Amino acid sequence: MATKRLSRILPWMSPKDSNHKKETSRASEVVATETSSKNWTKLPTFDELPSFQNMPGCAWEVWGKDDQLGTINLLTEEVVKLAASEEIRTTYTSSGITISLNWPLNFPSKPLFGRKSPEINMLPRPNRVVRDDEIHINTQSGSQWDGLRHFGLQDHGVFYNNTPKDSMVGGLVPLHDPLAIDPNLARIGIQTGTPARDLPYDPWTTHGLTVADLQACAEKQGVKFRQGDILILRVGFIRKYQNATQEDRDALVARPETFAGIEQSEDMKRFLWNNHFAAIASDQPALERWPKPEGVSYMHETLLALWGMPIGEMFDVEKLSEVCENTGRYTFFFSSWPLPIIGGCASPPNAAVREDFRFGVTQCTEPPPFIIKAYF
Repeated sequence: MATKRLSRILPWMSPKDSNHKKETSRASEVVATETSSKNWTKLPTFDELPSFQNMPGCAWEVWGKDDQLGTINLLTEEVVKLAASEEIRTTYTSSGITISLNWPLNFPSKPLFGRKSPEINMLPRPNRVVRDDEIHINTQSGSQWDGLRHFGLQDHGVFYNNTPKDSMVGGLVPLHDPLAIDPNLARIGIQTGTPARDLPYDPWTTHGLTVADLQACAEKQGVKFRQGDILILRVGFIRKYQNATQEDRDALVARPETFAGIEQSEDMKRFLWNNHFAAIASDQPALERWPKPEGVSYMHETLLALWGMPIGEMFDVEKLSEVCENTGRYTFFFSSWPLPIIGGCASPPNAAVREDFRFGVTQCTEPPPFIIKAYF
C-alpha cells in the first residue's frame, strides 16, 4: 500500500524525466518494505528520496500522505522503552539527577530576529494573599521546539507534507469546543473525548471528596502508596466540559464558581501528609472543594504555604483513563517540565506519562474519583 501511495505522488512531486523513473522505482521499493509495520528498519537514504520541484530529499510520503509527525514517527514505543531501560539509571538513587534544558522564559530580554520581548506581568490580587501571572511571549523568542508550522518551503508557499500556507489562519483564534476543533487549524500543529459515564456527583457543583473515597478507589485499583508518589485525581471537570453544550460552557464564567474536589478536613491533611506525596493534581480548576465551608481554611493554604507541595489543576487525564482501563494498569512514569519563569507563580505543566514503564498510575473509571499514583 505504501508503494501505491508513493507512486501516485512521485510524478507530481518530481520532474518527468528518465532519472525520475529510476528514483521512483528505487524509493518505492525501499519505503514499501517497512512503512506499514512501523518498524522503520529500512528507510530510504537521502539519495533515494524523491524531489519536490527543485528541492531534493522530500520525505513526505515516507510517513504517509496524511502524516503530521515527520521524523517523530521514529520514536516508537520500542525505541522509548529501550532507551528508558538503558538510560534511566540514577533516578531512584540518593544522587538521582534530573536536568532541565529550559532557559528561563524571561530570557533573552531582547529576542533576536525582531521578535517581541517576553512580558510577564506579576499580579498581586487585591485584599487577598494570592498572586497570578499573565504571560505574553513569542514562542520563538527563547528555548523552543520549532514545530512543523514554523518554516515552510520559501519558493513554493507550502509547509510540511504540502500544506499550503494560505490554509492556515492567522490572528487570534478562540477555541470553545475541545471536541470540535477545525482540522485545518490543528494540522501539523505543535500539539501532537471520552464517552461520558454517570457520576454520583456533579463536578461543576460543590462536592467534597473524602479520605474514604480516595482509599476505596485505591483499594479497588490495588494501589499502594509510597513516599515520593505524585497523586493525580480524575474528578470529572474536563470530561463534563467536553460533553457539555457551548451554552453550558459559556455559563460557567457567569455564575459563582462551584466545583467538586478534595474536602478541607483534618483527615484529608493527615492522609496527604502521612503518605508523603511529592505533589498532587487533578482535572478540576481548584483541586479542593469550592467554595470551602465556613470556618475552615483553604487546602491551598496548607499544601502550598505550609507544606510547599505543588498543586496541579485541570490536567487532562481522559485519554489516560482509557489506557488504564484497557490495560488494567494504574501506575506509570510521569514527567513534567514547567516553564522556567523567574519569579513566576504558576506555569503550564508540560506533563506526559509513559504507561508502559514499570514505574508508576492509578485510575478508577468507576465513581468516586480516579486516582493516579505517578512516580516522577
